[in-house]
Amino acid sequence: MKQVRNTHAKTEILNLINSSEVALSHSDIQKKLGDLCNRVTIYRVLERLENEGAIHRIVNVDGVVNFAKCIGKCTHEQHFHNHVHFNCKKCNSVTCIENVIPEISLPENFIAEEYNFIISGICPKCSNA
Repeated sequence: MKQVRNTHAKTEILNLINSSEVALSHSDIQKKLGDLCNRVTIYRVLERLENEGAIHRIVNVDGVVNFAKCIGKCTHEQHFHNHVHFNCKKCNSVTCIENVIPEISLPENFIAEEYNFIISGICPKCSNA
């Protein structure tokens, strides 16, 4: 197993993602970090954090990749993210919704190992505005 390296950039990126209520895109992270590190370093750190089981990636309906904290039993070997992601059409936020588990019925001989659901609509913050 590879040694886990903790750099200042990695710590700050993980803190940003862990403290966010919504998934963050690369550009969101870069804006929040300011001049702490360049975009390539951010990509490398995000990949490392995902490989370590600390964060997971969500591909939004518009193709933008977002990152959110892993909750529970994720490891460097396997991620467990069988939950719904909600994409707000107004503010473009992406939120993990852990307590909603869709029921999936597959044809015979198909075995589901993981899935990724994205529901589009209006989030509570935007619907109340």
